[in-house]
Amino acid sequence: MHEKRTMSMRASVLVRQGHIEVREVERPTPAPDQVLVEIARVGVCGSDAHYFHEGSIGDFVVDAPLVLGHEASGVIRAVGADVPASRIGERVSIEPQRACRVCVQCKNGRYNLCPHMEFYATPPIDGAFAQFQVIQADYAHPIPDSMSLDAAAMCEPLSVAIWANRKAGTTLGSRVLVAGAGPIGVVCAQVARAFGAVEVVVSDLVAERRDRAMRFGATSVVDASTEPVDGLDVDVFIDASGAPRAVTAGIRALAPAGRAVLVGMGPDDYVLPVSRIQSREIEVTGVFRYAHTWPTAIALAASGAIDLDALVTSRWSLDEVELALRAVSQPETLKAVVVPSPVETAG
Repeated sequence: MHEKRTMSMRASVLVRQGHIEVREVERPTPAPDQVLVEIARVGVCGSDAHYFHEGSIGDFVVDAPLVLGHEASGVIRAVGADVPASRIGERVSIEPQRACRVCVQCKNGRYNLCPHMEFYATPPIDGAFAQFQVIQADYAHPIPDSMSLDAAAMCEPLSVAIWANRKAGTTLGSRVLVAGAGPIGVVCAQVARAFGAVEVVVSDLVAERRDRAMRFGATSVVDASTEPVDGLDVDVFIDASGAPRAVTAGIRALAPAGRAVLVGMGPDDYVLPVSRIQSREIEVTGVFRYAHTWPTAIALAASGAIDLDALVTSRWSLDEVELALRAVSQPETLKAVVVPSPVETAG
């Protein structure tokens, strides 16, 4: 009797808080509705760094070895039984989630709120800091030849920004304030301009990041430590900082009937200016990932309306993931990218 041979691959594994190891692990096999993607690029997200340094985000706790990384692109190398073989060889951007498709949230189109969601790099689901990963076929979005695999990986943070601006109602003529000039704040500013905002103010404590925001869609910048934003009377406030003081200041900067969208990861609880929210009928909402954003993200990037390639400031190998995770907090880092496999990049 012949034993079934198990294929292996290299993966960068968070074995415990603050410690990464590169290990040989079993290569995943696609289920009938899945594709196997050779991972070419993975952006390093703030949530990856948070899991690395803190070991948890809210109720999600890393209590077993976990592969991080969810901003991914690559090339389809194998398909499940229900997926056309013609998809093999496609260059794709991965939407790194699997919803149940049958719960109330999914049925209402809010699949990002599915209580049964399986999301890359969220315990216990492994992510993409590996040579291969599987995903449902319809979450592997083909990209045009003109688009690089770097940009394809950046469609994930771009989707966060698209979802935030949709929640905010950003439209032609909007005046927008964005707090935080990190990767998400910068992309939120770019999307706001693409959606028609005529004014996009970005606030940040770090001069280098403020200067960078001016190159990525901001019409003006504010030093949050010395320049108050109260009284700006903007239509939209998007917080990409997670700082309670920035959230409070941003809400106070809103015009009557304005909308505040909270994207950044901050403390579980903090005080909000409730009387201001009530008297101005301000809407305050959160953002939890995204839904139905990938076609828009790919179109914005492919058209040149959003420059995703320019976000990448450093590249790291699979053996350097720990260094990449530590680089996220450096002011000179906008987007660190891990390269698990030497797949050629078009575009």
